[in-house]
Amino acid sequence: MDIAIVTLDCFNELDSMIAAGILGRMSPQGWNVRICSPTPVIQSRSGTRVERQEDLSYANRADAVLIGSGWRTRDWVADDAIMSQLRLDPSRQLIGSQCSGALVLHRLGLLPDGVACTDGMTRPMLEQLGIRVPSAAFRVSGNIATAGGCLSSQYLAAWVLLRLAGEAKTREILSYIAPVGEEDAFVQRALSIVAPASEPALR
Repeated sequence: MDIAIVTLDCFNELDSMIAAGILGRMSPQGWNVRICSPTPVIQSRSGTRVERQEDLSYANRADAVLIGSGWRTRDWVADDAIMSQLRLDPSRQLIGSQCSGALVLHRLGLLPDGVACTDGMTRPMLEQLGIRVPSAAFRVSGNIATAGGCLSSQYLAAWVLLRLAGEAKTREILSYIAPVGEEDAFVQRALSIVAPASEPALR
């Protein structure tokens, strides 16, 4: 499986790195989880610098694509040179957005039902675009998921795991990353949120 974590400059570390870290636990099973960006080096708002592992073309051929959030997402959405590099297809890919990443999905025409989860700062921007924002951390419509709140990145990762690796492996990985002594509760909570919206793995 090829998994793309789309990460743009001025990114939020919690969005991209939590998802990448959780999904990276599948590396022994042959999963390739890659930070993808239009530039060779990206920097978070707090100054963390990261070298990309792939350019944005990787996202177009990946099995799953998660679009991280950041403080300049609105600028990147308005940048035709960046957006034209993304040619995502929900008929063959799992596609998820974290917080302001929903603005990217809107720009790409990937919110066909006009509903998306996001964070409080992005909510008015989406609503001005005619998108309804529920008071929820996670939502799925077909092969498209949206999440709101930095730590809901764990739900996006769990959703990808459940869809592409199955429940047993999802439980194993979530249990591993859970706070000690809270494994069962952590796993059950995550699955209670993502499992009702999940379907059999992509073929």
